[in-house]
Amino acid sequence: MFIRTESFKDFLRLYPIVSFIIAINLLVYVVYTLSAWFHIIAIQHLINLGVGSNVYVIAFHQWWRLITPLFIHLGLSHVFFNCFSIFLFAPALEALLGKWKFAIAYFGSGIIANILQLFFDSPYYYVGASGAIFGLFGVFLFIIALRRYLLDKQSQQVILVILVINVAWTLFFPSNIDVLGHIFGLLAGFVLGPILLFRNHGSYYYRR
Repeated sequence: MFIRTESFKDFLRLYPIVSFIIAINLLVYVVYTLSAWFHIIAIQHLINLGVGSNVYVIAFHQWWRLITPLFIHLGLSHVFFNCFSIFLFAPALEALLGKWKFAIAYFGSGIIANILQLFFDSPYYYVGASGAIFGLFGVFLFIIALRRYLLDKQSQQVILVILVINVAWTLFFPSNIDVLGHIFGLLAGFVLGPILLFRNHGSYYYRR
């Protein structure tokens, strides 16, 4: 389920939203990295235009900051890890939900996580797709808890192990990690799960 065997062309055809998300994440990273290299515009200025910030959203009504942080990553390892996670785990969910419901799961979780952070007096900036990725795991968690027939047992075990590791890492090694974004993203995905899976009685394997 999480082993990708498709050709590049088939991957783009089968998982258009996943492909779009990965492409945009990489494109944004390349654009602001090249801009800095060629001194077109300061990289910090570019990043500051889109980072998540409670102060900018609430005080200056810059509402785009509820979604732009999902596409901004600080460093090659940051963008690589998040894109690789999306590449591994997101296609199965897009196949199960369909492309539009998957888009709602991903972007909805990320945006809801950023909205919920507004209720906390946090002075920090936050960037990255992790909140949305945790949202996908929230949907998976709902499936495992209440729609278990949609996933095979081995896939359920893989998801739970990865989720436990990531939650533990978030809670016990929180340095440079948006802890609230991860937690709220996971909760948002779990809440969106029953809405997106309403009347869905198929399985990933039958829908292939």
